Amino acid sequence: MLWTGETLEFHVLGPLEILHRGRNIVPTAPKPRQVIALLILRRNTVVQTCDLIDELWEDNPPASAMTTLQTYVYKLRKTLAHQDAEHLLTTRPGGYQFTVSDSALDLCHFEQLASSGQAAVEAGDMVSAREDLGAALDLWQGPALAGVTQGSLLSSYVTRLDEIRSRILELRIEVDLRLGRHRGLISELKSLVIRYPLHEHLYCALMVALHRSGRRHDALEVYRSLRRNMVDDLGLEPGPAVRELHQALLSDAPDQLMFGPLTGPIPAAAPDSAAPAESAFVPVADPAQLPADIADFTGRVDASRSLVAELAWAPRQGRTAIPVAVVTGMPGVGKTTLAVHAGHRAAAEFPDGQLYAELGASTGCPADHGEVLHGFLRALDVAEDRIPAQTTERAKLFRTTTAGRRMLFVFDDVDTAADVRALMPGDPQCAVLVTSRRRLHGLATTLHLDLDVLSPDEAVELVGRIAGEGRLAADRMAARRLADLVARLPLALRCIAGRLATVPGMSIAGMVRHLADARWTLDELRLGDLDVRARYDASYASLSRADQGTFRLLSMLPSTEFTAEAVAELLGWETFAAERAMAGFVDAHLVRVARCDDDQIRYTLPGLTRIYARERLSSALSPALPERLALSSRRRAGLQRSPKRDSYREADV
Repeated sequence: MLWTGETLEFHVLGPLEILHRGRNIVPTAPKPRQVIALLILRRNTVVQTCDLIDELWEDNPPASAMTTLQTYVYKLRKTLAHQDAEHLLTTRPGGYQFTVSDSALDLCHFEQLASSGQAAVEAGDMVSAREDLGAALDLWQGPALAGVTQGSLLSSYVTRLDEIRSRILELRIEVDLRLGRHRGLISELKSLVIRYPLHEHLYCALMVALHRSGRRHDALEVYRSLRRNMVDDLGLEPGPAVRELHQALLSDAPDQLMFGPLTGPIPAAAPDSAAPAESAFVPVADPAQLPADIADFTGRVDASRSLVAELAWAPRQGRTAIPVAVVTGMPGVGKTTLAVHAGHRAAAEFPDGQLYAELGASTGCPADHGEVLHGFLRALDVAEDRIPAQTTERAKLFRTTTAGRRMLFVFDDVDTAADVRALMPGDPQCAVLVTSRRRLHGLATTLHLDLDVLSPDEAVELVGRIAGEGRLAADRMAARRLADLVARLPLALRCIAGRLATVPGMSIAGMVRHLADARWTLDELRLGDLDVRARYDASYASLSRADQGTFRLLSMLPSTEFTAEAVAELLGWETFAAERAMAGFVDAHLVRVARCDDDQIRYTLPGLTRIYARERLSSALSPALPERLALSSRRRAGLQRSPKRDSYREADV
C-alpha cells in the first residue's frame, strides 16, 4: 500500500523492498542489497564510501573495492531511472545520499504509530493505545532486513530495530492485560516464551494471564519452567519482579501481582482504573552495537555461562565496583566469537544498550582512545558541539553520560590494561567484557578466562555443522582425526571444514589424507578472509626482534614439553633469562604452561604454533621460502586499511 501517493515505497521491516506499483525492484544479488539497505537506513544523510566498503567487505576489501562499489551504485541509479526516480540518489563529497520521505518508509510509520500508542497509554486511553500499538506491529512482515547479508553496520541497525519491536510488543501485551483480554493472550504468550525461553517479562505476562483466567496451577508451572531454564542455562535465579509475582500467586493475592520491570501493579479491577504504563518506547533507540552472533556457535558452554553470570546485574546489586570480565587466548582460539555470543546472551540485563569497540591491537594500527570515546558519546546522543577535543575531558563526559545507566561495554582486541582503564564507565550498574591476545596484568578483573582449544567432541561437532551432518555421520572417526591435525583450533577448523563444504565430492577421510600430505600445513588453513597464518603473523609482529628469534628457535626443541633449563641449554643462556623469556611468551599465548612438577614448570608449544615457529625458522634459513611467504601475504592482504579510515592502499609487505 502507498500511504501518501509516493511513487516508490520502501520496506525494511521484513524483506528489503522498494516497491513500484506493487513490484519489488530491489536486485537479488547480495552485495547490492547491502548497499541499498544501508542507504535507506541512513536516508537523507551522506553515507561515506568508507562505511559502505566496511559494510561490504569489513576488514578485507579487495583491490577493486571502490570500482565495484561504484558499479553497484550505478546499477541502482539505473534501476531508479526506469521509475523516473534517479533524482533520489545523489553523489556527494565522500559518499552518496539517498532521499527517502518519511511517508514512503515503513519504519517511519512504525515509529509514529508506536509513539502515538505510548502517548495514549500515558493518557490512560487504553483502547486507542491498543489500536496504535497493534497497527505498528502489523507493519512487520518478518525479521528486519530479512534476506539481506549483514555486515557490522547493518547488524547494529537490525539489533536496534528488533529491540524496539520487542519493547512495543511488551507494551501492547500489557495494554491487552489492562483491557481484560487475558484469555486471548494465552496462546500468543505461550508461543513467545518458547521462542524466548529466558525472557522474564513475557513469562510474567503469561503468569498474569493464566491467573486471571482461573488457571493458577498453570501459572505456577510457568514460573517453575522459567526458573529451570535460567538455572540450567545461566546459573541464575529469576529476577525480583518475577519472584514477587510468584509469591503473590502462592498467596492468591491478585492485587499484588507485578507485571515485569516496566510497570507498576496491575489490579484485577476494571481496565479503566489501571495506572498508565511507564514508557516502553524511545524514538531514538538505545545503542546496540554488538556484532551479529554466529549461527553455528559450538561448545564453550561453561565459559559462556560463567561470562553471562559474571556480567549479570541482579547478583551484584549494592556493589560499587564494575565487573570486568577478560577473555584471553592464542590466535584463532575464538575469543571474539565467545565474547559476542556471551554479550548477546547477557544483553537483556542491560536495557540501556551495549557499546562495542575494536581496539585493533593485532592490526598494528591501534584505535585512538579519543576517537573511541567520541564514537561512544555520539551513540549516546551527545551533541557534537558538546564533545570536548581533549581525550581526558571526553572520558569525564563519558562517565557522566553513562551514570545511572545499565550498559554493557565490549572491548575487543585490547593490547594493554591501560587501554581498558582509559575507556571505563563509572557506574557500577555497567559491565565490561574484554578480549586480548595478551594477559592484562594490572587490570582489576572480576573474571579471567584463559580460552583453550575446543574439546574433541566440540571440535567434531563444529566440523559437522560446517561441512555437513551427513558427512560427519558417515565417518566420525575421520572427523576426529581431522580436528586433531589442526590442533582443534576453532579458526583452523572453520577453514578446513569450510573447504570441505565447497567440495561436495570429497570425504572427510580424503581431506585428512590431503592435509597430512601437505608440505605447508598453514597454506591449507586459509579460506576467504579466514587465515590462520595471518593471525599468527600479527602476534609474531608484536614481538621484539630478539623475542622473534627466540620464538623461532623453540621449534627446534625435540620434545613437545620442555623446561626453562632446556631452553637455556639450547640458546646458551642462563636459566633465569630463559624463564623470563618463557613468561613473556606465556603472556602472549604463544607458549602454554603444560604442568608444574615439584615446582618446575613444563612448557609446550601448541600444535599449530610449533608449525608456525618452524615455518618462520625455515624462512630465516632458506632464501626461497621468504619470497613464497611474502607473495602469499600479498595475496591474502590485497587491499589494506591506511591509518585514515576513509582511504585504502595496497599492502606494504
